[in-house]
Amino acid sequence: MSNNIPVLNIPKYHADELIGRVHSIESFGTVDGPGTRFVVFLQGCLFRCKYCHNRDTWDLDGGELYTVTDMVEQILPYAKFMDASGGGVTVTGGEPVLQAAYVGLLFQKLKEHGIHTCLDTNGYVGVYNEETNKMIEQSDLIMVDIKHIDDKKHHQLVGVSNHRTLRFAQHLADIDKKARVRYVVVPGYSDDLDDVHGLAQFLAPMSNVENLELLPYHNLGTHKWKALGLEYPLEGLQPPPKEKMDDIQAVFESYGIKTIR
Repeated sequence: MSNNIPVLNIPKYHADELIGRVHSIESFGTVDGPGTRFVVFLQGCLFRCKYCHNRDTWDLDGGELYTVTDMVEQILPYAKFMDASGGGVTVTGGEPVLQAAYVGLLFQKLKEHGIHTCLDTNGYVGVYNEETNKMIEQSDLIMVDIKHIDDKKHHQLVGVSNHRTLRFAQHLADIDKKARVRYVVVPGYSDDLDDVHGLAQFLAPMSNVENLELLPYHNLGTHKWKALGLEYPLEGLQPPPKEKMDDIQAVFESYGIKTIR
């Protein structure tokens, strides 16, 4: 598969001034990591999640180009507000690991200003090289979105294998990197309790995982699919009932995994 994976079209750069392809920014985020956060949504993703609420981030040639210096200048005016809330900067997407070098340098510059850094990723890392390792090293916290523990069902839900994601999560555990896990409960896809047990058994030995954030499926991104002239794959699907979320939370907690909603 590696020879056929598309790549982002980003102009050449020199070592001190990388360029990133950015979908959008949010200066007052409250759901993507601790405290109040400046959230950078990078452009481009290789997953094809049926429930994606940022469908417009998939295009590898979309977005706007920002140098690291441009982005740091955008962020610094908010530093005091972020610091007062215990927050910082989160880079998400799209998928940030597609621009690992940019994320690594951006986080390095932000940490020089004492700003907390958080990477929100699906963990689809193909090669662990200098750029990838720097991105991980410069992240104070990494949130890993595990879509499904079963590879076949993962492929049905998001279009690719889960092998890279699980390897990434295991890598973070092996190096004792502070992490959180996100799990979206999609009725009919990721709400089977046997699968939940499987994921819990995978995560239970990982002492680096602070908690698991259990998220109910929602259809708030439907309008973005329609704006692009696309059919929403899960049209008509309703969020999971509270009782199902309670059952899934109980499974994770039975393995000693702190679970939040």
